[in-house]
Amino acid sequence: SFNHRKKPHLWPLPVQVLPRGHQSPFMSGFSVKGPVEPIMVLLGANATLPCQLSPEQSAADMHIRWYRTQFFPAVFVYQNGQEQGGEQMLEYHGRTELVRDSINRGGVALLIQHVRASDHGQYQCHFKDGQSSQEAIVELHVIGLGSVPHVHMMGPEDGGIRVLCSSDGWFPKPKVQWNDMLGVNLQSLSESQTQDEDGLFHVEASLVVMDSSLGNVTCSIQNPLSGQEKVSCIFLPEPFFPKMDPWKAALAGTVPVLMLLLIGISYTGWREHQAKEKEVKKKKRELNERDQMKNEKEMAQKATDWRKAQLYAVHLSAVNVTLDAATAHPSLLLSEDRRQVTWQEEHQDLPSSTQRFHSYPCVLGQLHISSGRAHWEVKVEGALSWDLGICIDNVTRKGSITVSPQNGFWAIRLYKGEYWALTSPETCLTIREKPLSVGIFLDYDAGDVSYYNMTDGSHIFSFTQITFSRAIRPLFRLWSPDSGSLTICGEQCNSYNIFDYVIRHGWQRTQNELGFLTASWN
Repeated sequence: SFNHRKKPHLWPLPVQVLPRGHQSPFMSGFSVKGPVEPIMVLLGANATLPCQLSPEQSAADMHIRWYRTQFFPAVFVYQNGQEQGGEQMLEYHGRTELVRDSINRGGVALLIQHVRASDHGQYQCHFKDGQSSQEAIVELHVIGLGSVPHVHMMGPEDGGIRVLCSSDGWFPKPKVQWNDMLGVNLQSLSESQTQDEDGLFHVEASLVVMDSSLGNVTCSIQNPLSGQEKVSCIFLPEPFFPKMDPWKAALAGTVPVLMLLLIGISYTGWREHQAKEKEVKKKKRELNERDQMKNEKEMAQKATDWRKAQLYAVHLSAVNVTLDAATAHPSLLLSEDRRQVTWQEEHQDLPSSTQRFHSYPCVLGQLHISSGRAHWEVKVEGALSWDLGICIDNVTRKGSITVSPQNGFWAIRLYKGEYWALTSPETCLTIREKPLSVGIFLDYDAGDVSYYNMTDGSHIFSFTQITFSRAIRPLFRLWSPDSGSLTICGEQCNSYNIFDYVIRHGWQRTQNELGFLTASWN
């Protein structure tokens, strides 16, 4: 707007359409230009918002004001050659500065330090020289890149598995997308986005995966302004999906039909014998009623048995893993059935072998895996420090060994009370409940190995997009004499524990206490 305007003449004048942020320079002798594109800056960084007088002239003696939606109070005020803090908005105190390197040529810039989400939006740079004033609009886009999404299984739901993806610290409101391992988009079941006191968005999105063959599911969260995204994926082991045998599905569809047929036959027979003697009709009716009650009772019992079978269909079958004595470090003592390893103080006098670990107390499983999927479970209750995972069959066994993917190891660790994924560098893990046993799920062909806390069913960590070039073997390591022991569970280890728990404590308590069995399957 102009400070001074002449009264318009009564005859029509041509109208000039001006670009956004510019006023007519004819009366003031200058105009103000701002950037055509928005200024984009990361949350917490410094933003520089430039403005330039045209034609070039000194702005050193001008009154320069930066403001948002209201002229007063302002973001920054420069007058009489210095900053005027008395008119400044409280939230900008100590965070703004006028860059005056080019002020004698009409170029100035507002520096905003430690940008916040609330700084996002439009700014007006206003220049006043005597009675003339001009201004331009500068757009600031604040980009908040949130945390890496945390993806975990919530439990069975509607015949599939419910998966939740959550992340904090995004601005502005981000976009959430689920994809399968082929990149095909998957539709979210629900999505919520809430802002904290700093204006940053917390995102939660859930998905019910029905297809047990999908393998990996990816959650990506993208900033809509910069296009930058953060991605996490989770491996969904096929045994975690509820299954129903074909005969049960057939029974579910056949029983109601048979029931209707029986009722129909009984009813027809009853009508055909209407003409018989009263006593005969009475006995026939009583007989039919007894038969009907008996059939209904049998059908109800079968339906109950079917629902129970459907519950117990969550069967976590495991491959048969035993320890390879030829690879065991001399400090490790193996049980007779080759399923338990314990540290002992004295070195055993064992035959020399190129297969044996000499420097680190490790032992490998007998199993060699070169295709398909495999799952085994290890009891870690009472063990204080250990490594668990997989490695290629020709890993280094002498000298210094760094357990990392670069050296053919994909493992997790418990050491001094902290859990780690042995990435490079190592990743510290947050464990909701201390595991009594750990499940290892390997998909060789997909290049994925995932670790699960079998105590509460929570996901611990996944190594993904691995290119296996050799056979893979289970890896076990104990750190010290007080490490305790590791025990490989039998083929029915985890299934038995869960179902036995249901039998002893009831389904409702099992629902409340086991993280991966939280939905009632009706």
